[in-house]
Amino acid sequence: MFKSLRLVLALALGAIAIPLLSESSATASTSPSCVVSLSPTATETLFAIGAGPQVQAVDSDSNFPTHGLPSKRVNALNPSVESIIGICKATAGSSTKPNLVIISYDANSIKEKLTALGVKVVAQYAPTSLAGALSQIRQLGGLTGHVAASNKLASSLSRSIAADVKSVPAHPKKKITVYYELDPTYYSLTSATFVGALMKSLGVVNIADAGATSADPGYPQLSAEYIASANPKLILLADTICCKVTLAKVGRRPGFAKISAVADHHVVNLNDDVASRWGPRLNLLMGQITAAVKKTLADPRVWK
Repeated sequence: MFKSLRLVLALALGAIAIPLLSESSATASTSPSCVVSLSPTATETLFAIGAGPQVQAVDSDSNFPTHGLPSKRVNALNPSVESIIGICKATAGSSTKPNLVIISYDANSIKEKLTALGVKVVAQYAPTSLAGALSQIRQLGGLTGHVAASNKLASSLSRSIAADVKSVPAHPKKKITVYYELDPTYYSLTSATFVGALMKSLGVVNIADAGATSADPGYPQLSAEYIASANPKLILLADTICCKVTLAKVGRRPGFAKISAVADHHVVNLNDDVASRWGPRLNLLMGQITAAVKKTLADPRVWK
């Protein structure tokens, strides 16, 4: 079912603790001249911090920024050593091996295989906290010689998200129940996940929390009956691009027309790519979720 890296990463668990890197981590003389990014999130970050010219290949799902990405592509879900090892432009006396490969999913044990050939591979798995996401941004800055820019980006995201949290008025008597949809088969996420934690910081109640089991930690597959009975006041759709899900389609599902979020039109279309990544556009996702929560709080129909 999960054929794209977007969905694979949406279901990935990866608690990380990455140390902050100092300015001396990568000097101008040691900065990698050939970086391969097998992570759409890392690709976005590398270009956002000014390391774009160092990136010579990216994975098939990298699509942002919309201009300037290298034409060389690697299938991150099925990578081979051969598709990566000779990807760099050779110059006099230089190797065609990448200086640095960034992964967010270790398919085919590619990290071990490339490391054995002397290629530096850094894994940045899906974080479970905002601190983890910001640490990854700073780590890429240290690895590529763009520490100042990465620190600036991380600090900006931190301030933006803190401002969003602060902007939501206290609502002790208003219980905003939320259903976050990853795909049309009702996979969702709990408050134990990265995005779930962001939602929880806004004071909402995630209906997936009560529907999760130890067999699917963090990413339970709910049922239509469970969602309808939970009657969420807000629905967030992270499958509008991949699966063309809309408010109208949600309303046609059995039992969904009477759900508060559907009846009151509090069904929000998220951008799949932004919702499944944790890089420089994280503020856009948080901003959209925050706006949806505030709109739901202010709608008298929801609380009549």
